[in-house]
Amino acid sequence: MQKRRLGRTDVLVSSVCLGTMTWGQQNTEAEGHAQMDFAVARGVNFLDTAELYSIPPKAEIQGSTERIIGNWLKARGNRDKIVLATKVAGRTPMEWLRGGRPSKLVRADIFDAIDKSLARLQTDYVDLYQIHFPERRVPWGANPTRVGDWPAPRDEDETPIAETLGVFDDLVKAGKIRHLGVSNESAWGIMRFLFEAEKSGVPRVASVQNSYNLVNRTFEVNLAEVADRENVSLLAYSPLGQGFLTGKYNHGARPERARTTLFNRSQRYQTPYAAEAILAYSELADSFGVEPALFASAFVLSRPFVTSSIIGATSIPQLETALNAAEFAWTEEMQKAVDDLHQRVGNPCP
Repeated sequence: MQKRRLGRTDVLVSSVCLGTMTWGQQNTEAEGHAQMDFAVARGVNFLDTAELYSIPPKAEIQGSTERIIGNWLKARGNRDKIVLATKVAGRTPMEWLRGGRPSKLVRADIFDAIDKSLARLQTDYVDLYQIHFPERRVPWGANPTRVGDWPAPRDEDETPIAETLGVFDDLVKAGKIRHLGVSNESAWGIMRFLFEAEKSGVPRVASVQNSYNLVNRTFEVNLAEVADRENVSLLAYSPLGQGFLTGKYNHGARPERARTTLFNRSQRYQTPYAAEAILAYSELADSFGVEPALFASAFVLSRPFVTSSIIGATSIPQLETALNAAEFAWTEEMQKAVDDLHQRVGNPCP
């Protein structure tokens, strides 16, 4: 398993990161432990979680994924060998997250979040602490605008990025976190974080965790240049498009126990023309004699601006396929075929 540098830090992360958001709802604690054991044995050293997990978020199971990871870390005694990432929520209507009040990216809420995450994870620090989604209104946040709705509405009490960065600076000085990351962020947002960090001498953003896959290559338009020139690592989530790029939902199929069958949370991959594009990529993978899930994961890992691909699984066979992508030989012929198809179908699932 290849190790790649996280931003401008001295941290090396595996090219595949184990996503964990199903643990505590779709997966039991024992299944989560088994996945971590299997992934680590294959060379993975990078785990990603969040205070909101498991997903879909519910008050009664909030933090369950971090607790599962914390129990595993304690049982295995391997904290020093793991790069551990978690997230703090931005502005969200889920008031139960902060004990009955709205959440924002302000000092009290960020400290509340990190202290509770550290307790659940049974550790003194996290290697990468990420802002799960911007506090301002963007198409990918908890208070979203629709893609293409500009100018986006602005909240009068929006917390300035400089103020939020100051809190993260205090977390680094307190030894609670090592590095800062953002998620579901725009090119403007990342550059603003970097500008404020340079101006004030506070920690700079090491990574951005955004969706990137065959049917959502919007990262390439502006963000890839930011990632390259500013050394901000892309941690690509949903390389399989919430499972749609495995082909299991083709022709309207809804397998028993599959995520979209259980939860109504896949609208991003059910947009107009998405089904046709997803089917076309499945057929393209078949034409190369490659399983669609392996093909989709290998594409993401082949991109030079991707530092780590965050894979999620509900079973060991699914996890094994995703890990195999790290050893798959992606070819120029495959890339040309993907690019040709992309020119026809675009980004139906931004």
